[in-house]
Amino acid sequence: MLPTLPSMLQVLWFKRDLRWTDHAPLVRAAQAGPLLPMWIDEPAAWAQRDAATQHRAFAHEGLGELDAWFRSRGGALWRVRGEATTVLARLHALYGSFALWSHEETGNGWSFDRDRAVARWCTGQGVVWRELPCNGVVRRLRDRDRWSQLWTQRMEPLPLPAPGHLTPLAPHELPEAHHDDAVPIHSLDADKPLRQRGGRGQAVALLDSFLAWRGHRYRTEMSSPLTAAEACSRLSAHLAWGTLSVRECVHAVWQRRSEWLAMPADQRPAGAMASLRSFESRLHWHCHFIQKLESEPAIEFRNVNRGFDGLRNEGALTADEQRRLDAWCTGRTGFPFVDACMRGLHATGWINFRMRAMLMSFASYQLWLHWREPALFLARQFLDYEPGIHYPQAQMQSGVTGINTIRLYNPVKQSRDQDPEGVFIRRWVPELRGVTGSAVHEPWLLGSTHLRPADYPDPVVDLRSASQQARVLIHARKADIATRQEARAVYDRHGSRHPGREHTARRSARRAGAVSDPAQISLLGDEEEE
Repeated sequence: MLPTLPSMLQVLWFKRDLRWTDHAPLVRAAQAGPLLPMWIDEPAAWAQRDAATQHRAFAHEGLGELDAWFRSRGGALWRVRGEATTVLARLHALYGSFALWSHEETGNGWSFDRDRAVARWCTGQGVVWRELPCNGVVRRLRDRDRWSQLWTQRMEPLPLPAPGHLTPLAPHELPEAHHDDAVPIHSLDADKPLRQRGGRGQAVALLDSFLAWRGHRYRTEMSSPLTAAEACSRLSAHLAWGTLSVRECVHAVWQRRSEWLAMPADQRPAGAMASLRSFESRLHWHCHFIQKLESEPAIEFRNVNRGFDGLRNEGALTADEQRRLDAWCTGRTGFPFVDACMRGLHATGWINFRMRAMLMSFASYQLWLHWREPALFLARQFLDYEPGIHYPQAQMQSGVTGINTIRLYNPVKQSRDQDPEGVFIRRWVPELRGVTGSAVHEPWLLGSTHLRPADYPDPVVDLRSASQQARVLIHARKADIATRQEARAVYDRHGSRHPGREHTARRSARRAGAVSDPAQISLLGDEEEE
């Protein structure tokens, strides 16, 4: 028997915001009346081509901690399986009208359509759905020129503490959750054995250790996969699933900077202040990229600059394209550093940003594949998959924005620069452990001698000719007058407006003959983002 509530029920819908601090919908809902916190395990969400078992496992680890937090306050997190409108209709039948609370979400095309269906259902039933802003992403942004200012305004207030008082429904008062368990969750793949664990406790510990010691060499050690796993914050999956907010990270950075500035300069950790600046800039770019997808959801599916349409095959893959894609996906391209990065990603769900850029660049240029299929594969591999960052980045690395410098990565050069002794290669490509010296970077140069491993493939393409052909084709299309005109429109919609960089943008525009976004270009240079 469900209780008769003294006032209207407040339903709090958790999505990708699995925390209890700096959570405005939780605070507001707790103030308004009796609270039913809810997570909907949506089968259709996990059936999407960008979904993976590791994503669901990471989310459920966070949900376990969230449920424990509510139980410590006399309530529980209601976890139910089903489609959102069906679940909401069930609540409506049980309780009558209620108020629905959530954060705004900038997700994939499926979640966008789901939210529109929920909005229609709420309107039809007279249910008020209050969606509150999340991080620094601005819904219905009309003027990109103001975005950096708005981001700063969002970050300046202190993170919201967890509500001191709430009246949650007791566990025995919640609707039974097993009614919808007949709706199956289709497992797309196996969980990754070496991935990070979810939950707010993990997130807080990572932030603390990063600011205390791990991140002191962040700026100089983020580029190599040998050092990045420790020197990078490793917070990206927690930001993607909301166990930690961007604002919490920003304020932790500001606090640490204040502490260091109060110390004599010679007592500060070497390089730490520069690393702190670099990390703070990445927190800004985190929201900057998600804003692109919020403002233009079609970025998930088509070139942001339509001048590049038709440059690569956008239809069904040919047999040769499928062969190249399969070699790339399985880490058997014959280029050791590419294969090591991909196999490491298979096992751990994480690789540092420069290596992500190289993987996407190699698929786009040397393998000459349209970005969509490689991007979907990487979405499933990245534990920290965030659609609003993922698809704009995939297009940047593929050279189809028109406002970014073309970065055609040479995997052999990257190998020698970032893994000079071949330690990372030998860790993840066991076929090459017997290859000594620098030959591990280019084993094909061993010819047919007994020193060449028989079980490692030949290069899937000729590096020199594939790179040269890609360079000619991409630059020719970028120089096309229609593409250049479209680039101006892309910059107006999505380009960086950092005031200190505007003179660089104008200089780049004069040199390139089109608008450039130098702040984004910097992500692919010596400084990079997790």
